[in-house]
Amino acid sequence: MGASLPPKEANLFKLIVKSYETKQYKKGLKAADAILKKFPDHGETLSMKGLTLNCMDRKSEAYELVRQGLKNDLKSHVCWHVYGLLYRSDREYREAIKCYRNALRIDPDNIEILRDLSLLQAQMRDLSGFVETRQQLLTLKPNHRMNWIGFSVAHHLNSNSFKAVEILEAYEGTLDEDHPPENERCEHGEMLLYKISLLEECGFLERALEELHKKESKIVDKLVYKEQEVSLLVKLGHLDEGEALYRALLSMNPDNYRYYEGLQKCVGLYLEDGQYSPDQIDRLDSLYKTLVQQYKWSSAVKRIPLDFLQGGQFREAADSYIRPLLTKGVPSLFSDLSSLYNHPGKADILEQLILELEHSIRMSGHYPGRTDKEPPSTLMWTLFLLAQHYDRRGQYEIALSKIDEAIEHTPTVIDLYSVKSRILKHAGDLVAAAAFADEARCMDLADRYVNSECVKRMLQADQVALAEKTAVLFTKDGDQHNNLHDMQCMWYELASGESYFRQGDLGRALKKFLAVEKHYADITEDQFDFHSYCLRKMTLRTYVEMLKFQDQLHSHAYFHKAAAGAIRCYIKLHDSPPKSTAEEDDNMSKLLPSQKKKMRQKQRKAEARAKKEAEEKNEESSASGVSKSGKRHVKPVDPDPNGEKLLQVEDPLSEATKYLKLLQKNSPDSLETHLLSFELYTRKQKILLALQAVKQLLRLDAEHPDSHRCLIKFFHKVGSMNAPVTDSEKLIWSVLEAERPTISQLHEKSLFEANNSFLEKHKDSLMHRAAFAEILHILDSNRKSEAVKFVEDSTNNIVPRNGALGPIREWNLTDCIAVHKLLETVLADQDAGLRWKVRCAEYFPYSTYFEGCHSSASPNSAFSQLRKNSENESLNHSVDGQNVGSITSNGKLEAFKDLTI
Repeated sequence: MGASLPPKEANLFKLIVKSYETKQYKKGLKAADAILKKFPDHGETLSMKGLTLNCMDRKSEAYELVRQGLKNDLKSHVCWHVYGLLYRSDREYREAIKCYRNALRIDPDNIEILRDLSLLQAQMRDLSGFVETRQQLLTLKPNHRMNWIGFSVAHHLNSNSFKAVEILEAYEGTLDEDHPPENERCEHGEMLLYKISLLEECGFLERALEELHKKESKIVDKLVYKEQEVSLLVKLGHLDEGEALYRALLSMNPDNYRYYEGLQKCVGLYLEDGQYSPDQIDRLDSLYKTLVQQYKWSSAVKRIPLDFLQGGQFREAADSYIRPLLTKGVPSLFSDLSSLYNHPGKADILEQLILELEHSIRMSGHYPGRTDKEPPSTLMWTLFLLAQHYDRRGQYEIALSKIDEAIEHTPTVIDLYSVKSRILKHAGDLVAAAAFADEARCMDLADRYVNSECVKRMLQADQVALAEKTAVLFTKDGDQHNNLHDMQCMWYELASGESYFRQGDLGRALKKFLAVEKHYADITEDQFDFHSYCLRKMTLRTYVEMLKFQDQLHSHAYFHKAAAGAIRCYIKLHDSPPKSTAEEDDNMSKLLPSQKKKMRQKQRKAEARAKKEAEEKNEESSASGVSKSGKRHVKPVDPDPNGEKLLQVEDPLSEATKYLKLLQKNSPDSLETHLLSFELYTRKQKILLALQAVKQLLRLDAEHPDSHRCLIKFFHKVGSMNAPVTDSEKLIWSVLEAERPTISQLHEKSLFEANNSFLEKHKDSLMHRAAFAEILHILDSNRKSEAVKFVEDSTNNIVPRNGALGPIREWNLTDCIAVHKLLETVLADQDAGLRWKVRCAEYFPYSTYFEGCHSSASPNSAFSQLRKNSENESLNHSVDGQNVGSITSNGKLEAFKDLTI
């Protein structure tokens, strides 16, 4: 390093390296310039100067200098190492690995380069290479603990757990009397726990348990020790010992659900599906009754029996669980009970129970069978719980009457307004929901959660400008909109993107969806720093869990939503390209060649001027943001705030395919993935890939309306294709002929017969009837009136139940909206669409889409009258030129006190 330089310059070169490591970039730059004055072609100095400039955000100069340095000294490992570091800083990991390998050819025993290479191999999951590099590091420096641990972890990640155990045991043999230094006891304990988890993974359970007991004194984390011990005991079938240990753990933390689950396994009373026999239920009941006596203050021990008890026993347990929480006033009680609504019959029992409690408190002021008076707030919390119950069951009118009564009782509780907002959202009145969420926000301006909920409601109501203004109340001063992006606020970006998509603003929608995709790329990059940190700190079990999590990162729901949203935007962009571009092309084609030339020159000048202004603005903002090290703290100006450049892609379907492949890899069990795949490949005329999507849909849910729709559409399209001519077309045709008989829905049936057979199975389902009608129209457009009549003849049946208040109907709002869109767009019958709208307005009186009589879209509704009054009293606000006075609240409770349902 700097060996070809005279002593004075060699010392200066060492100063450059030291300055780079200590982030004193200006000092390093000055030293580099001093060397280059005398030796302008010195490759290593040019490379180090480039690396320093890269840290000062001067990337183009940095690459130029590093390449020049490498050209001047191809046989320098320093130049190749620096080139690799440059690529690594730009996340070009594959290129960086190539550079490191070239450097190692010149200096194969360079520990720094080997260490950097191993980090990149772990990042890129080049596991065999990772093992090899770690072995080389251990050979070069066997007295370094981190090299032993790294070699062991490399084998574990490469699916060789037994070898990893052997390496850890060899490392333990190097310690003095198998005893670590006093200041490394925690790290050593973590290593031992990691080793035991490896033995468990290998299936050596007896040996793992023996090792655990042997090393007990050296493991510092006693809770993890006990949890590991009980896990091994249960797996080995030592259930009596396991039971005793689980009871000991429960005495330490009686609210840990996993401990109760483990105890049930030890006494032979645990089933994954929860379908217990009456005898098992009785035994479980007696077990938890004894546990309740031991842990009277535990909520878990009282809540768990509600999952397995039935009938009268369930009612009794639910009654004793709910009463004290209503008295105390716990807003999250319904969230706690909501999972019980998936158990048949329990929702009806809960309804009868809560209604009895409400009646008793209203009439006598105390619970049934009790004489102690309840505080006045108990009635309010009971009404609050009932409102959420009826909201869950789809009885929105009753839910709203209960929540209104609760608000009238105590108008200062924020949770009441939040729940009313949620009920209105479910009922279909998004504007009113946003207004009540804003009312809740105004009651506590320092509550971030209530603010966020309000923003979400506004975005659902497509009030994007107002939502942005509200969201930035909790961001830092300055470039507030970018703060939301910097904070990786994905729920906001997803809701905003969906709102823009509904409004037809594809540019902004794409920008939001792709921002979420970038966050996931950043999260993937963030693991890089942990490859060395976790080995140093010995958090090995957590490190391996983190790597497994990272491998499944793109299967997360938020990424799925963002990718699906981006694909829909690109499909819509393909189906209807931006008009402005087409119009401009039309106008240009009418001009003379000389006029075209002038027009293009004007456009280029305007673009250059805009770019220059953006750069000047950028420089002004960063002039004061230069640190002592010389690094600029620059926040780049967004050159495309409205996503207009994103719309200028030449092939939208190719862009969509990139995100579809990620979904196919990470969300293969999602119906939406394969629906999008079908839509995309049908447009791209990729017949076999579209068939693959259809087969995946049938695998996941053959009876789903969308699966049926795609199946018949596909074979109808194939049937209308011309006879194959080329060899590839003949091959595709032969595959289709071979595959069709294997699909049970089409076996020895025509498409009409398959459609009729599908209807016979699902004649009472609205969405299945709609799918049948759509396919009927596609197969024979002359039967359109028959298809429309078939949809309109659907009946909204009442669901049989034992509830005490009001009927529940089968149809839901989302399905009815989808059917209305089908009638108006696919079947193109505006009169039928209008009739459907009138009919659904009766079923969903709060829906703004159907203009129900109680919705804010109806001019005669209570909310609309109230809004008109508040508009006259308060000033209208304007955000980005959009009038939002009609949708914002003035923050006064009095404005809503007369609103009754």
